Formats: sequence, structure tokens, C-alpha cells
Amino acid sequence: MLGPLEACHDGALVPLGDQQQRFVLVVLLLHANRPVSTERFTEIVWNGNPERRHLVRGYINKLRKAFQDSDVEIETTATGYVLRVTDDQVDTFRFDRLCSEARQADDPRRAIELLRTAVGLWRGRYLEDIDIDRVGGTEVISPEDSYFDAVGDLAELELNTGDHRSARDRLRRVVQFDPARQKHAGLLMRALIADGARVEAIRVFHTTSEALRGIDLEPGPQLRNLAARAERGEPPSSLPSRPGVFTGRDTELALIERTAAAGGRAVWISGPPGAGKTGLAIESAHRLRDRFSDGQLLVRLGGFTPNVPATTIGDALTQALTDLGVPAEQIPATVGRKVTLYQTELYGTRTLLVLDNAASADQVRPLLPQAPGCLAIVTSRKMGEPDTGENVRLAPMPPEEGAALFRALTDPARVRGRSAEVDEIARRCGHLPMPIHVAAALFRRHHRWPLDHLLRLLEQNGPDSAAVRASYQQLGAPQRYLFRLLGHLPGPDIDVTGAAALAGRDVTGVRGALDELHQVSLLEEISPERYQMLDPLKEFAAAEPPATPAEPSDALVRLLDFYLVTLAAAVSTAYPFDRAQLPATDRASPVAPVFAGADAALQWIATEQKNLVAAVRAAATHGLPEHAWRLAVLIWRHFNTTSQFEDWIETMELAWEVVSANPDNDYGQAHVLLRLATANDRLGRLTEALELAAKALPRWIRLGDVRGEAATLCAIAIPTMELGEHDRAMAHLSAALDKYRQCDDPRGQAHALSMLGYLNELHGNLDDALRRHEAAVPMLREIGHVQGAAHALNNLGSVQQRLGLLDDALRSHTEAHGHATEVGDLCAAAYALTNLGNVHRRHGRLTEAVRYQERAKQVAADVSDADLRTQLYLDRGATAHAGQDDAEALRSYLAALDLAAGTGNRAHQARAHHGIAATLHRTGHHDRAASHWDSAQTEFATLGLPEASVVSSEREALACQCRRTTRFSSG
Repeated sequence: MLGPLEACHDGALVPLGDQQQRFVLVVLLLHANRPVSTERFTEIVWNGNPERRHLVRGYINKLRKAFQDSDVEIETTATGYVLRVTDDQVDTFRFDRLCSEARQADDPRRAIELLRTAVGLWRGRYLEDIDIDRVGGTEVISPEDSYFDAVGDLAELELNTGDHRSARDRLRRVVQFDPARQKHAGLLMRALIADGARVEAIRVFHTTSEALRGIDLEPGPQLRNLAARAERGEPPSSLPSRPGVFTGRDTELALIERTAAAGGRAVWISGPPGAGKTGLAIESAHRLRDRFSDGQLLVRLGGFTPNVPATTIGDALTQALTDLGVPAEQIPATVGRKVTLYQTELYGTRTLLVLDNAASADQVRPLLPQAPGCLAIVTSRKMGEPDTGENVRLAPMPPEEGAALFRALTDPARVRGRSAEVDEIARRCGHLPMPIHVAAALFRRHHRWPLDHLLRLLEQNGPDSAAVRASYQQLGAPQRYLFRLLGHLPGPDIDVTGAAALAGRDVTGVRGALDELHQVSLLEEISPERYQMLDPLKEFAAAEPPATPAEPSDALVRLLDFYLVTLAAAVSTAYPFDRAQLPATDRASPVAPVFAGADAALQWIATEQKNLVAAVRAAATHGLPEHAWRLAVLIWRHFNTTSQFEDWIETMELAWEVVSANPDNDYGQAHVLLRLATANDRLGRLTEALELAAKALPRWIRLGDVRGEAATLCAIAIPTMELGEHDRAMAHLSAALDKYRQCDDPRGQAHALSMLGYLNELHGNLDDALRRHEAAVPMLREIGHVQGAAHALNNLGSVQQRLGLLDDALRSHTEAHGHATEVGDLCAAAYALTNLGNVHRRHGRLTEAVRYQERAKQVAADVSDADLRTQLYLDRGATAHAGQDDAEALRSYLAALDLAAGTGNRAHQARAHHGIAATLHRTGHHDRAASHWDSAQTEFATLGLPEASVVSSEREALACQCRRTTRFSSG
């Protein structure tokens, strides 16, 4: 039915008869598995002509004869005829089922596979050779909208996994068929921009714009921003709406405008809390729109938000690049490359940036535009520095401006002729915009109040924060309660569900309280159903006396319970292979959400990450150790996958601080030590990692936790191996494998097998290594451990390279890169890219090898994994050496040696010495090469690695000073 009406059996078309008979079949299909009366057939097919009633039976019999060799049946019932079919026998049913399964799939690869199958069922327009009006009329709902939805969902998944060409080719047909579909046009433009086809992307924008104008619509902001990315046309903008009322600050506005006119690079606005810094910056940006026609952006830097660390430079750049229209898949990983791309995007444009709430000049400098013609307006409580632009220090407003602002925010009739009272209200608000706004909002809310009543309230509340206090006191008890609690919020923001947990109330009631706080300017809604407090308001709220001494601490426990329960559910959903090793918790939260799939769970973790890190800090500092260590252990996998070492180490060290205070807490200490060991190993702190894992092991043994014991044996084995004690590492991994088998843990078994395979490869036991890797990879695929599969495939591909199975290796590393990109594991992605470079080098394709290894370097720039960084230098050195680029080879090998010496990784040191020796020999520096030959040969022999004989053979073939040897131990 998805195209011309056809029926097939065993690969052959089934003859469906003349048009009337086909109409009868369509009616049966539209009512599949439901009876259709003779009268209904007559009404639909023959317009109710009673003389045609007798034809129904004949056509039914002909259809039965056509289907006699199949399992499709047409039954006669008391009320008519029923076509019995299954979901897989009708393409419309199968399409719906495949789309539903794709929506529920946890694995993006599986979702792509399902959607490709679903989309492939369409052979043309729905029942394109049938007059739908004739057989169904308006009652027939075409599934074509579902088809377009499926194509869009599929394209988005393909773009996210880097398959731009598949998305591009599919979307071209859809957009050509219906160019007014903005979602599909936007996806196609993303695919084209990712492929470098910017001219075609611009054509798509213009074609879609023309189609939309035909139905009196304009393209939305996403299309406009994408067009701006491809061609400097409609400017991108992330400015909030212009303030409804802005008065005064004429001197400051004039200075900003003069700076812009003179080609200045930045203006730095500073001042106390509530002075209106952000309002002035946004008002200025709106007034300067015409001058900065290529875009106006707002980047929030969070410099002085209580309990929240400032936005990192990398995150701020990512936000700015996204707002500039750079597709997510084209934003680099490293801060340096982000800065370069950011400045490149600004070059040649007239773009204005508002950098709000800066913590320091250092935070802002990389964001200041270098391109002439661009301007940054910075706001901060701190004064700027000479290189950060013109300084504007906001003092309280002049009295007349403060009074004018209050008048502008209220009903003129209510303040007419009351200048003295208005002046006094402005004075009581310190002539600062924020409290004046709060006082005016309170006055507007109580439309029967006389002005002197508001003035009496302000007078009663003293000189400090009088307007805020007066507004607070007019709130209902539930709103005051929630306002006080939000003052103690440990993170930067909160959504409605989290606020319900904080307050211990139902979501509906809290949603209303938040809305009322927003109405009276005591709260800001930063995205749908997510709120934050301005810093001075948060400070005020935290200082308000609680109703009971336990109010803040009880609220914090409820919020931490919510984060703990929800994080446990999210981690269990997103990383099902880790479930058996997650710490148990007996906490409960009645408002904790349930996650439908991995994507929703991961999105929640990413959205709440700053709040979760803040929750660990709050738990650690408020005497709640069980919350602190469990939250830290639960989020470790997210930090490990995304290589966010700073938050990982911080949270785990806080966790260790609290669990180590209780010597009897073996359970918490075992979990924390294990994850802290893993983090230290990835940072190259091998001795520390080994010590931490060794401390964890007896705790797991005392607990009788076999799985924890096995994981810790692996955590001991890895730094042991890197420090050169391969036999001990092998023994630990073999013991871990036995224990993983004992507790039937396939993820752990695969990990141990893959590491045993790696060690066997080191020692030249390639067949055994291959066997172990080939056993590990399917186990990880089966349980859906995409990240683990990426690493195991990289290990498998490395062995395949050594065995000369280069095509197999290429497939393994390509699949590894796809998996790593899918889950955002930059470390595994970089390993895959450098390995692909190695395969191309072995094929003699040095240009391709260099290209892949340069990409690996770029991907790994923000990853602090010491082993990865060393391996990248070794591989780049080998490729440069093969291309006779001796200067680059020497630089790379020396860098690898420096890193390996710092971590203590002896195998890496030996390889670096070998590379340096070979490069120095080729460039004629035999005296310098000799010591490196010696070090390589000694180290390889000490480790018992086969490269010792390779180095020895190479030296014996030399007739220069490099041949000189020293005595070494083979132990």
C-alpha cells in the first residue's frame, strides 16, 4: 500500500484483477481484521447503488482464489467479510511497527537500522494508483506524514553518527518533493554544510523560503542561522527579547554607542548586584542591531552565581559557535581549535556579543572578538582590565532616573501627582533597577493598594533589600517557603520536578508557586519549566530565617534523595551493562522520573551535570556522606565516557574524604577507591592508581563481592602492566576472568579477555591474542556495551594489523570509531583514528595515514588520557619516519619518551627510544643514537618483549657507531 497497490507471494506478484476488484481489496485492507458488510462495500465502491450489491460476493470469491496459495484469508462472518492479516503482511502495519521499535531502541545503530527498513518500504505515494476519495474519502488518513517524520528522525540519527551522505541523499528527495518542510530542509542544510557543500545549502534555504512565502510563512530561526553559517545572510541571534521598559542610563548608553562607532573591541560593564548590568547590556545590543547586522549573541558565563562554578571557556565557546550556526558535528573538541573556529566565524562580519556575568578577565579574553567590526559587551561585578575594553562602572541611578523607571513600570494613573512618594520609593530601593523592578511588580500585583501602602512596607523593611523583602512578605506561605529553599539551592538552576523534591510537595502545586515567583520578578525562567535566581535574590533568600531550624537541611536531603534516585535510574537505563556493579541505595523520591530509553537518560544526566556535581559538594559539606559517595560513584561512567577528568577527580576525591572518615564503611570505600583508581590510571598516575586499587581489593574480599573483586583485579592489572610487570598483570587478569565467569558477568569477561589479548600481543603471541579479542567483541555487542566494543575492536584491529590482515583491521577500527563517536568517547575515537592511520601506513598510503593521525590529534586534544597521548606521538613518529620526515619523527618520539617517562610506562619508553635511535641513525647522529639503541634493547629485553631481538638484528646490520652495544640484563 506504500506506493502502487501490490500483493506478492514467494517473490511473485499476485494478480489483483480489475479496478473494481482492487477497490474491494482496498476496502478490506483499510478495515483489516474487522468485518465489512455487503451494504458498506456497495456504498463505498458503487456509491450505494443497490443493483451492484450482488457483485460483492463475486469479487470476494475472485480475491479468495487469488490468495488461495497464501496464508491470507477472507472470512465470511455474520456481519460481512473479514480480511485476516498479520502485522508483517501489510507494509503499512510493518512500517508503524518498525518506527515504534526505533523510537524505543536504546542503541542508535539499531534505531537507524529499523528506520532504514521502514523508509525502504515506501515505493511511491500511498496507494498512488487508487482513487482514495472513491474508496475511503476523508475517513482515510494517509500515513505520508509518518513517512516524513521517519525520514527526519533517521536523518537526524545519521547526522549525529557522522553519516552525512546518507542523510543528504535521502533528504534531497524529500525536500525536492515538499520544500516547505522546514525540519527536513534544516537537516539537509546541516548535511550539506557538513560535507562542505555550502552553495547547495544556500540554494535549499532559498527554495524553502520561496515555498514558505507561498503559504504566507517565513523560515524559522534554525534555518536562518544555518543560512548564516553557509552565507552571511540573515544574522544569527540569541539575544533575549528587549526589556519591556528601560529608562535612564543615557550616559552609559552613549559611551557604549561611541565605542561601537569608533571600532572598539569591547565594553566592560561592572557594578554591584542589582545595578542593572545585564539589562543595560541587552538594551545596548538591541539598539545597536543595525550597526551589527551579522548577528547578536548572548553567552552566559555564570561568574557570580552562588554555589555554582563559572562556565568554562570551552563550554562558552561551544555555546557561541552553536548560536553562530555551526552544526554540533563540526565543533572541535579542543579549546584552542574552538577559539580558532570562533574567531574565523567572526572574521569579516559585524557581530555583537553580550558576555554576561564574567568571573574574571581571564575567562573573557578568549571570547573577545579579534576581528575588526565586532564588539563584545561584558558584564561583571568586577572591574575590567586595560586590555578588556572601555570600563563602565554602574553606580545607583540618579534619583530622577530611578523614579522615572518606577513610573514606567506601573500604571500612570496610580502614580499621577504622587512624585514625592515615587521619589521615596526609588530611594528606598537604593536607586537600583533590580529592587525597583521588584517593588513595581509587587505594586502591579496588588492593584487596589495605594502608593503610600507600598511605601510603608518598604519603610518597615529597612534600607537593605527593602523591595525584595516587601515583595517576599506579600507572598503566600507556599511561595515564601519555596523562595527560602531556592536560596540554599546547591546548583545553578532547577527544573519543576527537582523543585517539587526540594519542597516536598507535588509537582502541580510547585509549578504554580514557581510561576508566581516568576510573575513578581523573584525568579527567572531560563528554559521551559527550568528556573534560576538572580545572584542577589539568591543571597537574600538564603539569609531569610527558616520556619523551623531543620527546614534547609530537610530540603537538602529531599533534593539529594531526588538526584540520587533519579541518577541511579538514569545510569541503569543508559549503561545497563553496569547495573550489577552500581551501589545500592535505600533512598526514595516520589517525584523521580522514569526513563523510556537510553537517550532520555543520557540527556537528563548531561542537563543536570552541573547540579549533580554541586550536589556531591553539598552532601560532602553538610554531613551527608552516603549521598556524596553514591552520587560520585554513579556518575563516574558518564565522566569516563566523556573524558571529563576535572569533575571526575573532584567528585571522587570528595567522596573518598567522606567515606574514609568511617573506617567501618568497607562498602563505600571499595566503590570509591575502585573508581578513583581508574581515574588516576587514565591520567597517567600509575603508582597512585595501583595503590588505590590495592587498597580496594581487601574491602571487596571482606564484603564477599566477587564482581567487585574481579573489577579491582583488572584495575590492579592495568597499571601493573603499564609499569612493566607483565607476568603479574597477566595473573591478575586471569584471576579476574575466572571471577567474572563465576558471577556470570559478560561485560567483565570481555574486558578481561581483551586486556589478556593486548598483553599477548605485546609478547608476540598473536594467535592467542586474536582468539581472545574475537571472543570479547561479540560479548560486548550482545549486551550493547558500545563503549567497551569500541575499545575491544581497537585492540582486535591492532592484532589484525600485526598478522597482516589489513582489510580486517580497517573494518575493525572503522567500526570502533563509529561506536566511539556514537557514545561521545573521544579517547576511543582517537585510538580508532590513529589505528586507521597505522593501517594506511602499512598499506603505503602515507598521505592518508597523516590525515587520520592529524584527526586523532585534534580529537584527543581535550582528553587528558596519558596512554592515549603517548600512543599518538609514537604513531605519528612512525608515520613521519616512514615518510622520511625525520624532524617530525624525532619531535614525536621525544615527546612520547617524555610522557612515558613521566607516567612510568616502560613499554612506551622502549618504543620511543627505538624510534629516536632509528631516526638519529638515519640523520647521521650516530653518537647520540647509540644510547637510545642501548635503552631500547635493554628495556625490551627486561620486559621480555620480542622487539628485543628485532632491535638486536637491526644493530647487527649496521656498520656505524650505532652498532656499539652495552651489557644488559635479560631478566
